[in-house]
Amino acid sequence: MSQIIRRLGVSPRERGSTSSATCPDIFELADGNFAVIGTDVTDSLDSHLPSDAARADYERIVVITRETLVRAKADIPDA
Repeated sequence: MSQIIRRLGVSPRERGSTSSATCPDIFELADGNFAVIGTDVTDSLDSHLPSDAARADYERIVVITRETLVRAKADIPDA
């Protein structure tokens, strides 16, 4: 399993989360991939995926807040 090397964007606390109830987050991993903490919405969105999209049984659809992604934008590499 890969290691987390850095957070992209600011911490949930810096985005206004004062509890562990709303903590979406994005992390860059040592292998170059990204890990996302978000709300699991697989059951409600799976049947609405476009026809050219697919999800393996071990994959989940997660939602993060717009603010989480916007605040991470500056940390996302161009390539």
